[in-house]
Amino acid sequence: MLEQRIQQHFIDSADLKYQAGPLLSKPISQAMQALLACVTSGGKILACGAGVSGLLAAQFAAHFVGRFERDRPELGAIALPGDANDPAADTPAVADADRFARQVRALGQAGDVLLVISASGQSGAVLAAVQDAHGRDMTVVALLGSNGGPVGRALRETDVQVCVPHERAARIHEVHLLALHCLCDGVDAQLLGDQEGSL
Repeated sequence: MLEQRIQQHFIDSADLKYQAGPLLSKPISQAMQALLACVTSGGKILACGAGVSGLLAAQFAAHFVGRFERDRPELGAIALPGDANDPAADTPAVADADRFARQVRALGQAGDVLLVISASGQSGAVLAAVQDAHGRDMTVVALLGSNGGPVGRALRETDVQVCVPHERAARIHEVHLLALHCLCDGVDAQLLGDQEGSL
C-alpha cells in the first residue's frame, strides 16, 4: 500500500512535467532571456519566494553566484530572506507582507530582475515585492501555480509569468525546481556555449 502511494507520486510528478513542458518552454525561454539581458548589462537578480518557495529562491541564487553544472564567472543574484516556516507565507494574510518589498526598495535598481516564486500566487509578501519592483523599473519573472492568483494579475506586459497548471503545491514546487534548473542551464549555454554531452 505504502509503496503504491510512493509510486503514484512519481507517476503524478512525471505526468505533470510531461504535460507542462510544451506549455512552459516558451515562457521559461523568455524568462531566461530576461535574466541573461540583466546580468550581461551589469544588473542583478533579486530572488524571493513565499514559504518553502524561498528555499528554491535560495538554491537558484546559489547556482547563479556559484555554479550550476560547470564553472563560469559569478553572476549577480541575491536570495531575499523570508520565513520558510510561516504557514501563512503563501497567502494574502502573511504576517509581514512588507518583508520582501523592503529589501526590493533597499537593493533593487532599474534594470535588475525580481524573480518571485509562489505556488499559489496568493502571497501578500510576494505581491508587495512585485509592486515595488515595478516602481523601480525592474522586470519581474514570476514562477506561479494554478491560475497565477493576484501576483499573476499584477504582472505587466514586460514581465514573464511561468505558471504551472496544477493545484497541488508539492507538484508545483517540483516543476518550479525544474524550471529554475532550465533557467540556469539556459544562461550558462548562452554565456559559455553548448557543452558537448550536456543534453
